[in-house]
Amino acid sequence: MNFEHLIQINDPENPLVDTLSRDQLWQGLLQRVENPIPFLPGLESSTILERHGDTLLRELDFGPATIQDRVTITPGTAVRFDILPSETHAGGSLTITIEEPEPDFLFLRFAYETTLAIDPNSEDRAYIDYVKSAYHQSDVDCVRLIRMFAAGVTLQ
Repeated sequence: MNFEHLIQINDPENPLVDTLSRDQLWQGLLQRVENPIPFLPGLESSTILERHGDTLLRELDFGPATIQDRVTITPGTAVRFDILPSETHAGGSLTITIEEPEPDFLFLRFAYETTLAIDPNSEDRAYIDYVKSAYHQSDVDCVRLIRMFAAGVTLQ
């Protein structure tokens, strides 16, 4: 299953939305790379196993399950998380890209690639819709945490 969506970060026409700079947004994404615990519910610990330039190998401990992911950073633009296939996880990826179609109009594009098959007539359709909804909610929470980080709140 491939699934993607946009979340608008800035809306210069709406004074109720706090504006983030591109750098603040980028620093928030890097925070997700370096300190993923606040961003991933259930994550108990995270260890960086390797770091080579703009690529990291991490081990994420969720208690009953431990996964490894490879994080590829495209400075100032995108972060890609590739979950390595294992006995407990089939693998998949998430790419988060900063988009700025006009000055000060910032968006984050979240693009998922999973092993879930999409068959519109499948009994699994409700499950797939649930997964998409969970991804979207997780991404809304990610933006909320980035806003908190930009405001100077220490993420635990």
